Amino acid sequence: MEKVMLSLAAGALILASCVSNPEGKKAETTDSVETAESAAGEALTVDTSASSVVWTGRKVSGQHHGTVKIKSGTLLVDQGKLTGGNFVIDLNTIDNQDLEGEYKGKLEGHLKSDDFFDVANHPDATFEITGVKDGSEDGVVVVSGNLTLRGVTKNITFDANVEEASDTAVRATADFNIAREDWGITYSGQADDLISKEINLKVTLVAGT
Repeated sequence: MEKVMLSLAAGALILASCVSNPEGKKAETTDSVETAESAAGEALTVDTSASSVVWTGRKVSGQHHGTVKIKSGTLLVDQGKLTGGNFVIDLNTIDNQDLEGEYKGKLEGHLKSDDFFDVANHPDATFEITGVKDGSEDGVVVVSGNLTLRGVTKNITFDANVEEASDTAVRATADFNIAREDWGITYSGQADDLISKEINLKVTLVAGT
């Protein structure tokens, strides 16, 4: 009987540790890259009301998703191609969209705490493009840039879809995962409800004159 109970306990532990990451291709992550001189191109101001970041995280018992607002940014376009830029995310605006009332407030507060993004000490996240290359098909580019979270900067590379690019307007979207531990976010969750290692980010950037 004791062996049976031990086997059941071991099986439960293995099951609790099996948490899948959100859907999405993981961004290639390396050490931060020194930014060179500003890329060529027309500087367009990011429209913060039309731009967005949607996040998704998973745990054993399900998943949560929501948004966080972009507070400022600039994109560079040269001869119809995205060449550079940057934007700032206001982590105080972390919003959950699948819970209500007390549970919604608790999750948002926890995400802003030191267990996750430590918003009191690091209220902003920043992304600065360090390189843009042509992708495998028309309208797709490979973007590299320095992402700073919790005072930690890593360079990430991912595919982006450029839906519009001119001297007066640009619209680009990207869908990728990051491994949160690369930025020092190591909270694992409850023993019986572990949290996925990766976070999915869906970014939409709209900019114009």
